[in-house]
Amino acid sequence: MGKKKAALSRQLADVDLRLLNVFKAVVDFGGFSAAEIPLNLANSTISNYIADLEKRLNMHLCDRGRAGFKLTEHGHIVYSATIDLLAALEQFRTTVNQSHHRLLGYLHIAFAEHMLSVHGSCVVSALQAFTEIAPDVEVKISTMSSDEVTTAVQNKKVDIGVTVLSERFNELETLALFSEEMLVYCAKGHPLYAQSKITPQDLQHYAFVESPRLMRGREPHPDMELWNKTAQAHHQEARATLILSGAYLGILPKHIVTNWGLHDKMKPLFDERYGYQNTFKAVRLRKGANELITNAFFQCLTVAVGQENDDN
Repeated sequence: MGKKKAALSRQLADVDLRLLNVFKAVVDFGGFSAAEIPLNLANSTISNYIADLEKRLNMHLCDRGRAGFKLTEHGHIVYSATIDLLAALEQFRTTVNQSHHRLLGYLHIAFAEHMLSVHGSCVVSALQAFTEIAPDVEVKISTMSSDEVTTAVQNKKVDIGVTVLSERFNELETLALFSEEMLVYCAKGHPLYAQSKITPQDLQHYAFVESPRLMRGREPHPDMELWNKTAQAHHQEARATLILSGAYLGILPKHIVTNWGLHDKMKPLFDERYGYQNTFKAVRLRKGANELITNAFFQCLTVAVGQENDDN
């Protein structure tokens, strides 16, 4: 009886690495459909790539159907090996960068949504400076909700995040960048919009849409613990839509209401009592991969923040 042919009897090629990266993304995002946007690939293309990888490895890696996406035993093994392989490649790039004093590789940054409409000029300046000192580094930017950015950094899906942290994380290094003003808003059509006299207690009788800072234990004011949060929208646009319906009260950044031209459709309530500041920070793992590149970008951010503070 002859021996079964080894799945990998040759050297890995660029196409193998591409297929493995696609496979890792599918696993990280929990399925083919969920990986379409981050990969910028159609579902059918992703399916073809995974089928090609399975053929090359002579392994069945995953099942998908009505029960959802699920890795096979071989799939778990290949996913773990892929993480090790990509980490080794990243370490190789770091070693080469150190020896040549030239930055090569990738920088994946995740931004909290609508961040640049605040005071994001320091981020723009940092990107400009970084591309000048590291022209060979490929920069990728993704947009997520604030909590999703933090999770993506912790899970090593991105190198650096720019977001508002809900709590302190010991494993993250942070750099304060800028702040935004958050206010409670009421839109036309809501009973309180035309009411001349409103007390803080009145708010307890109406429905609120939950935002990240209105989650239990995160409230910036004790009164907010008593608010009736009957809807949930952690993305700004979705929350603004619910508030504009007149059925909910909710919290939005002041700059978004202004920039979207909504100031004539909604008004703030008790801005001095319930208004607060969100501080955007750049975050990265203290002990992460790709350190040479993230160090360079953090340095560019530090300089840009200093220059912006001097100008103000």
